[in-house]
Amino acid sequence: MAERRRDGRDMRDGVREAEAAQGGSVSDETARAWAALVATARRTVADGLVVGTSGNVSVRVGDTVLVTPSGVPYDRLTPEDVVGVDLTGRQLLGTLTPTSELPMHLAVYRATDARAIVHTHAVHATAVSTLVRELPLIHYMAGDLGGPVRVAPYATYGTEELAGNTLRALTDRTACILQNHGTLAHGATLGQAYDRTAQLEWMCRVWLTASSVPGLSPTLLSEAQVSEAGERLEGYGQRG
Repeated sequence: MAERRRDGRDMRDGVREAEAAQGGSVSDETARAWAALVATARRTVADGLVVGTSGNVSVRVGDTVLVTPSGVPYDRLTPEDVVGVDLTGRQLLGTLTPTSELPMHLAVYRATDARAIVHTHAVHATAVSTLVRELPLIHYMAGDLGGPVRVAPYATYGTEELAGNTLRALTDRTACILQNHGTLAHGATLGQAYDRTAQLEWMCRVWLTASSVPGLSPTLLSEAQVSEAGERLEGYGQRG
């Protein structure tokens, strides 16, 4: 179902109008992508993965990266708020300032095959980031993220240093945890990036819960077991 504006109109129509007002034209693909981005951003709030305007979402359409704007509550986003940049950060669409974490998003797009990114300040993952350098292998779904999920060393938000730390933590992975900060996951679609984000937060919650039992330590999996599960997960679900 298409995302609807507060006035009941299709959000894609508003994106086209906003772009036309700037003297350009926007493709149906871009309009659909912006509507999906807004829906995903709102879902991060509804599911408790972010608070207020924390976190951010982006999606790549060709060589244009659509991103949430800085400091705008997701429930207030409209089609006219569309923000798009090229892979160098030059603004192509909209007048609002892109998210402050733009360097991190662009670094991931330039270095990987990511088509969508979800960054959150999820509670359990952020707690884990203060305790360990890598999420212990508490569940085989780590295989869907490429293996043990690393914690990127802390750096000030919005900096190239944080972008570099994130890229290193993402080597051969599709998600990582940011120390004293949150999470980042990418995927081929917004849905996949979001699902990986939610899965990572769930695994962090499981590990924290199991680790909190006095006198007991959680049983962990080996990297070989997680790798085997990851291979099986590649063929999981319906085909075609």
